[in-house]
Amino acid sequence: MTRYDVDFFVIGGGSGGVRGARIAAEHGARVAIAEADRWGGTCVIRGCVPKKLLVYASEVRRSLADAVGHGWTLGDATHDWAALIAAKDKEIERLSRAYSDRLRKAGVELLNGRARFVDAHTIECEGRTITAAHIMIAVGGVPKRPPGEGWITSDEAFHLPALPKRIGVLGGGYIGVEFAHIFAGLGAQVTLVHRDSHVLRGWDPEVRELMTKQLAAAGIDVVNCTELGLRGHTMMVAGREIEVDCLMAAIGRAPATDGLNLSAAGVATDAKGAIPVDEYSRSNVGHIYAVGDVSGRVALTPIAIREGHAVADTLFGKRPTPVHHNLIPTAVFAQPPAATIGYTEPAAIEAGKDVVVYRARFRSMRYVLSGRDEQVLIKVVVEKSTDRVLGVHMVGPDAPEIIQAAAIAVTMGATKADLDRTFAVHPTTAEELVLLR
Repeated sequence: MTRYDVDFFVIGGGSGGVRGARIAAEHGARVAIAEADRWGGTCVIRGCVPKKLLVYASEVRRSLADAVGHGWTLGDATHDWAALIAAKDKEIERLSRAYSDRLRKAGVELLNGRARFVDAHTIECEGRTITAAHIMIAVGGVPKRPPGEGWITSDEAFHLPALPKRIGVLGGGYIGVEFAHIFAGLGAQVTLVHRDSHVLRGWDPEVRELMTKQLAAAGIDVVNCTELGLRGHTMMVAGREIEVDCLMAAIGRAPATDGLNLSAAGVATDAKGAIPVDEYSRSNVGHIYAVGDVSGRVALTPIAIREGHAVADTLFGKRPTPVHHNLIPTAVFAQPPAATIGYTEPAAIEAGKDVVVYRARFRSMRYVLSGRDEQVLIKVVVEKSTDRVLGVHMVGPDAPEIIQAAAIAVTMGATKADLDRTFAVHPTTAEELVLLR
């Protein structure tokens, strides 16, 4: 039997790579992992975590506006962007260090550098050559950039020296919607440009409609167009010329496979550069795996973590573990946020299911005294023949927290009758889930 330097080599120190490496080591495997940047990957360094910290900061404007209705008298409030970014950077550094420390504690060898294939079992990293019995690619993705000069992406948005007074955001997906609210909440004048009539393509139509209205209610200029012209920092859209100080592209991410030298290992990629894999995250080369965004499946951190863990269990835990990408809860941390689990109404109908829909629209109790005109939407899609809950969709305060709990019930196969016989916690927004009739 061929002797390799390690049993498992992981390329990429993000969420999926770190989880897979650590679990494999805890199973007793000899593991090495390489990271070209900082430990933690997109989510920790330039994604979910810093973005959520900025969301919390920007939400304060809403609280200040509502405070008067609750009897508070407030003076002028100002925001220090530099102080926010410094505090964010400190927390990100702590988290990144925690990732690397936990790997070392598990016995994983850490390599700081860019790894590339020499052949199907050999990796080169910073002048060092390592052979591995099994290899997992977990390098994530990189933001796409439109043609033209001057564009930043979410990567650079976390490190702007100052908050732009006027910013144009291109894209109506998760990142575009979230950053539009972040910048607006911190005081910038924001224009969001996107192709569709409503933001968040793929979400339930009623959620999309309400989220688009809420963007406008937050003072964000929402422009629907299919062509964008630029002249310096002037956006020419829908017959208008809009002056901005900063241009941000939020048009998706591409698999970060460039530079890996995949051809040397015989690993196939698709037209978008992603690595096609099976339900065990195995590529066309049997001992080489790919997890997370680079595999072109579902680009969400919890999915990458689950996939990385499953690979480690399959290879070294004596527990073959496929990952099936269904019933995935997800959220957009807008203001207010939206969250979802399961089938949308159109998707359920397209799948041939006979559905009945239950919905509630109302103003949250928290805004009764402040007078904020903002609607909560809760929508439950049920299969008529089985009474099974196929999907739950929500827009409103605490929607992500509520959907996470609801996702447990949906994943367990809960029926509408199960919701109906559940006692309500009153007064809450979440109680509407069990009161819908």
